[in-house]
Amino acid sequence: MCVGANPPFDHPHVFLDLGNDSEIICPYCSTLYRFAADLGAGESRPPECRLKDKAA
Repeated sequence: MCVGANPPFDHPHVFLDLGNDSEIICPYCSTLYRFAADLGAGESRPPECRLKDKAA
């Protein structure tokens, strides 16, 4: 899921499907996402880019 920057500079939350590709670019903010098989669920590289739930 891409949310763009932090509010108020974010964009609509969009889910990007890699399908059989190894990378995809967000159509709103041009962020490049690459598949990394070594990362687990909820992990990101760099770690500070992980989306954190504000309710937690």
